[in-house]
Order: sequence, then C-alpha cells, then structure tokens
Amino acid sequence: MRKTFLPFAKPAIADDAIKGVEECLRSGWLTTGPKAMEFEQVFREFTGSDYAIAVNSATSGLHTALLSLGISSPDEVITTPMTFVATINAIIMAGAKPVLADIDRKTFNINHEDIERKITSHTKAIIPVHFAGRPCHMGAIEAIAEKHNLYIIEDAAHALGAEYQGRKIGYVDNHRKIAVFSFHPTKNITTGEGGMACLHDEETAERMSIIRQHGMSKGAWNRYAAKGKTHYDVLIPGLKYNMMDIQAAIGISQMKYLPAFNRRRKEIVAEYLRAFQETEGLILPPEVFTGDIHAWHIFTPLIDTNRLSITRDEFMKLMEKENIGTAFHYQAVHLFSYYAKMYGWCKGDYPNAEYVSARILSLPLFPTMTDEDVNDVITTTKKILSQRKR
Repeated sequence: MRKTFLPFAKPAIADDAIKGVEECLRSGWLTTGPKAMEFEQVFREFTGSDYAIAVNSATSGLHTALLSLGISSPDEVITTPMTFVATINAIIMAGAKPVLADIDRKTFNINHEDIERKITSHTKAIIPVHFAGRPCHMGAIEAIAEKHNLYIIEDAAHALGAEYQGRKIGYVDNHRKIAVFSFHPTKNITTGEGGMACLHDEETAERMSIIRQHGMSKGAWNRYAAKGKTHYDVLIPGLKYNMMDIQAAIGISQMKYLPAFNRRRKEIVAEYLRAFQETEGLILPPEVFTGDIHAWHIFTPLIDTNRLSITRDEFMKLMEKENIGTAFHYQAVHLFSYYAKMYGWCKGDYPNAEYVSARILSLPLFPTMTDEDVNDVITTTKKILSQRKR
C-alpha cells in the first residue's frame, strides 16, 4: 500500500500563475478587467474562434449561451444522459425542456442516430458533450443541425486540446454554434473555477457579454477604469457570471503549459492502456478514431462486473484503502430522483448509458503524476482485480 494518498486529480500551478495573481492583488483590480480580456485573447488565438467570453464556470457559460440564443419554454434541447448535471440544469434554468438521446457504447458519447429520433417541432438545440475529452461525431451532429435548423452548443468542459478530424474543439465557424469550456481544478487547465464560451457571431457574443454582467451596457472595467464612464443602461435581464482577473491571471499561465500538460496525460494513458491490455475484469476506454485527438481529461475504464465478485463501488473502496483515489463520472442523469420525477424518465429508458454508468470509474490522471505514481495505480488495480475474480 502507498504511504501517502494519491488523488484522482490534482492541479499543477506554476510560479508565473502565482506572480500573476499577486500582480492583480497589488494592482487593486480584482474583478473582470485587463487580465480577463487578455485571457479571452489567448483563448481566441488557441481555438481560432472569433470571440471568447470568459465566465465564472462552464455551467454559467452553458446557461448564458442558451439565453443568448433566445432558448426558453416551450423549446426542447437534446443532450446526453452521460454528463454532469450542470448540462441538464442549464437547460432547465433557461426555461427549456431537456430531451435525452442515448449514448454509443463504442464512444460513451451521444448517439447521433438517436438525436435524429428525438427531434420534434419544439427542438431548438443540441448539446453534445465531449465525454472524457473524446470528440463527438461532430460531422453527423452538424448535418442533423443543419437539416433541422438547430443550434449546437458544445459542452467542451472535458475537451480542451481535443480535435475532431483536424479541427480544434472550440473552433466555431458559424453563427449557430457555441462551444463552452470548464476550468474547474480537475480539468486540463484551471482557474480555480471558471469557464469560456467560444463563438463566431458578433451579436450573440455581445449578448453573452451583457448577460454575464447583470444585463448592463458597461462592465466594471468600462465604468471604473481611468477613462471609464460611470453611467450605464440595463439592456436585458442578466446574471452575475463574469470571470475575475485573479482567475484569468491563473488561466493565462495555464494556457502556456497546456501542450505539456496534455502530452503528459497522453503518456500516462498510453502506459495504462499497455499495462491493462490483458487485465481480466477491466474494460478499457474506447479507442480514439483516426483523425481525432483525445484530450484525456479523465481515464474511464469499466469494471467488468460479470467477471468479478465485486461491484464498481466496492472496487473504488478497495482502491481507497490502498491510498489511491478514484472518481465516478457519471451516474446517468435520468436516474436522479428530481429529473425522473420531473420528466418521467425511468430505468431502462437509456440502456447504453445505464450499462456504462453502472461500471465506469476514473483512475488517477494528472500531469504531475510520477512514473512511480502510475505504477502504483497499475499494480494496485491488477492486485484487486485478480483477488476478486469470480
């Protein structure tokens, strides 16, 4: 057993991030200002999108995207049951109805054929989730959206650095698409909390910018900076969703290291895949399609309960006893009590999502893991599985 606990995720913060935060603190400018605008510029350059709107979480980014597109009751938005509840909650808080399409077991991503089956006269948008950092089949999803005149809001919370057929996730090239990223501490980069929305349309970008700061015509930087004007108008009802400069200073630093972070993630995953290739009781994550780049936000094998005498949850507890952390991403959302009651969703409605949800777990994966850490995860996983065979 390890002497110290290995978490499933841990952020890597460089000295220049600490220096950037210190500069913000000493400058007296803490909220949305020059650092937030610089971070947006860095993100535009990385993704190639025309606009980037910094927000205080991916959740608020999804919500703001829906509001900016005018999506509300009685509109319907199609998404996947294999996602964090933020995806569903953003739809509900916008006043729309979430509609689920089952996943493809080969990818753990939304099944585009099931999307087509779920479209009604009320459908206004699709929210594909790039689960674990694996790009969805965007070509098929975009064709469906174009055919039915639908918006696409990509939940790219897991997918910073991922590519679909040579195109960066986050590159948005038409007015009917928005991509939203997360900078939670477990993500490929972090700002503590935070998010970014990438888009192409100037008017939609302007609405998102206004919505994130109470619907005001001018944000704090425009009002309180040396040449700012204190008077403002309220153009639409808005929310408090802006990113602080303190967060943006961390993000600017993190983006410098993203290529190195993602390379290390890929190295660790390659070692896991090699070591677990013949491991009985473990089903490896789906292969990456040719032409795509997986961001490897999380490494999510399935516990093969048919070959073991323990459940996934019992396996996780045994790993914890060995001082190795794991995580559960995710319970299929239709199995949560509120959504089941609200929308009449039942067990059995989305069998592929349920199959994966009952078996999936996340093994440790973060850039500062040492080779010894990786070996500890492999050795311990194999030991527990070998001891619990049927």
